Amino acid sequence: MINKKYNEFLPSMQSAEELVSQVDGLSSNIDLLRAGIENEVQRDLNVAVAEFTELKQQLERDTLVLSILKKLQEFDTAIKEYNTALLEKKYVVAAQQLEKARSSLKMLESRKGFELKILKALGTELTVQTQNMLYHLGEEWQKLAVWKLPPSKESSSLETVMHSELHLCTVPSKEEEIAGPPVASVLQAFAVLGELHTKLKTFGQLLLKHILKPLISYSSLRPLVEEQSDVVILRFKSEEPNLDNTSPVEVFDKIKLILEVLHKYLLNVPLEECVEDKKESKVTLSELLGDMIWEELSDCLIQNCLVNSIPTNSSKLEQYVEVIKSTEEFEKALKNMQFLKGDTTDLLKYARNVNSHFANKKCQDVIVAARKLMTSEIHNTVKITSDSSVALPRLPDPGAGDDLKMQKTAKLLHNEMVNLENESKLSQYTFSLPTCRISSSVEKLMELAYQTLLEATTSTDQCCIQLFYSVRNIFQLFYDVVPTYHKENLQKLPQLAAIHHNNCMYIAHHLLTLGHQFRYRLTSILCDGTATFVDMVPGFRRLGMECFLAQMRVQKGEILERLSSARNFSNMDDEENYCAANKAIRQVLHQLKRLGKVWQDVLPVNVYCKAMGTLLNTALTEIVTRIAALEDISAEDADRLYSLCRTMVEEGPQVFTPLPEEDKNKKYQEEVPVYVQKWMTFKELMIILQANLQEIVDQWADGKGPLAAEFSPAEVKSLIRALFQNTERRAAALAKIK
Repeated sequence: MINKKYNEFLPSMQSAEELVSQVDGLSSNIDLLRAGIENEVQRDLNVAVAEFTELKQQLERDTLVLSILKKLQEFDTAIKEYNTALLEKKYVVAAQQLEKARSSLKMLESRKGFELKILKALGTELTVQTQNMLYHLGEEWQKLAVWKLPPSKESSSLETVMHSELHLCTVPSKEEEIAGPPVASVLQAFAVLGELHTKLKTFGQLLLKHILKPLISYSSLRPLVEEQSDVVILRFKSEEPNLDNTSPVEVFDKIKLILEVLHKYLLNVPLEECVEDKKESKVTLSELLGDMIWEELSDCLIQNCLVNSIPTNSSKLEQYVEVIKSTEEFEKALKNMQFLKGDTTDLLKYARNVNSHFANKKCQDVIVAARKLMTSEIHNTVKITSDSSVALPRLPDPGAGDDLKMQKTAKLLHNEMVNLENESKLSQYTFSLPTCRISSSVEKLMELAYQTLLEATTSTDQCCIQLFYSVRNIFQLFYDVVPTYHKENLQKLPQLAAIHHNNCMYIAHHLLTLGHQFRYRLTSILCDGTATFVDMVPGFRRLGMECFLAQMRVQKGEILERLSSARNFSNMDDEENYCAANKAIRQVLHQLKRLGKVWQDVLPVNVYCKAMGTLLNTALTEIVTRIAALEDISAEDADRLYSLCRTMVEEGPQVFTPLPEEDKNKKYQEEVPVYVQKWMTFKELMIILQANLQEIVDQWADGKGPLAAEFSPAEVKSLIRALFQNTERRAAALAKIK
């Protein structure tokens, strides 16, 4: 069994041994091949790679050198062709060749790591040739557009503007080659070199300053176009100046004529930029110039033409349609000449927005007129009586519906109130402003307010609202401006203070009903209670009263200052003291009489009497206080004090002269006790100065007499002690004063 297994295994082992020997042989061959590759093939491969890299670098250097030589050749060719074209006055070709040379030079300069000393020389040459080209083009441009301007640097007057001229060179088509290059060639060459914008900007500024703006500013200027064989001359002629502002229609026609001439002879030149496989739209010089000057030109047209053409009256707004139409046609003509592009410009928007501009201008004019009135002299006055009224224009009748409603209401009220017919009625002057004098400027100011509100009743809603609030602004402006602007005069001059008081009361009087009069005539937005001026009434009354009361305080201070020099009315037996007191009394009376004349026929009678009564009362009160404070009054003192008091009683009422007619003033002079609170006190003091003890006691009448009504027991006792010596009779009299 074992032998059998051995015999079966033996062949397998022998075959395996043979395979092992074959594998060993193959492994030896592989090692030999690897060694050969590493030693021989790898070395040859490295050599080949090195050679390839060197050849590649040499190829790149050669390619670069070739491209540089090619660009140098292109630069040289471009310069040669430029010189040839320049000699032949083919300016567009010459400019294009310069640009090619510039492009080649930029390419050469962009090669990093490859610098040639020749590039600096080439750059210098290119700059020189460019400046040479620009010089020739400038010479040609000066021949094409020749400005003849006055010596002065600024066109500040009509006479200076009249000497401005523009000569445009025109060459017949058959003689173009002989006479010189056409306009297109010169201007397109400028465009290629990138200098066209600079030239056009300078030309545009000259055009605005010396031609277009003067035509807008001076209504008498007219453009004159004179065509000759080889030149077109633009100059001015002067006509009779129009007193009114120049019509926008006329201004547009003049500007359009100038631009049409420029478009025909100078600016109708397309600027073509050829790009391979692309077709760009043509841009004309007209469009370029329009972009440069239109904004400034339109601003000038708006400020110096359209602004002045805005109507000052709403009735003329319908006529403004002609101006709007003319503006549309003007812009359309400019678009046809390619001076303008795009949609509606600010010029047309301004013209179409006339309602808003009308309202703004009207409001501005109203405020300016109002301020002028406020800063005018206050002392120019007019007399206001109960019959006086503002020259209010007739308001339109209310609508039929309102009329019917009013009739029904009136009929109903008549039926319900029939029993009141026999009742006493108020005077028609009950709510009238009392007779006085106000500044004529304030009367005109109120008329301006009424006229402006009347204008608002026929205006659009927006304009109506603006005008209404402009009227409110008028009164607010008065409230702020007048007291400040006239501050010094109002403080120093009593008459102006009185007039200002009347002015404020006059305005407040009208403000009470001003809103009500126009309430249902204004836009519906203002009819819900906002159209009122009543809220301003307390402020104006307070403004007038504060000013007048400040003047009253000044006058009171002067009265007290004068009385302070009377030496307390003591020791009147001393002649010097008596003269001082008498002088003080005379000065006070003189001051009051002067005030009486200054305020005469200015203040309302009741205000006049109250003011004069208050000032006279101040003087009497001070005199009574000083005399009552004396501790010793001799008989001679009493006589002289009585004499001084009699002067006040006799001449005091004479300061009440509210009216120019003397006979009408007696009534108010007799009513002095009504306006002078201390009048009866003063008269009682005079009685005491001349009375004996018994008469004083009788005047006291156990506290029920006239003396008791004016003086306190302490004051009467003090006067008795000062007037009488200490006796039993005096003691008895003092005992009865209680």
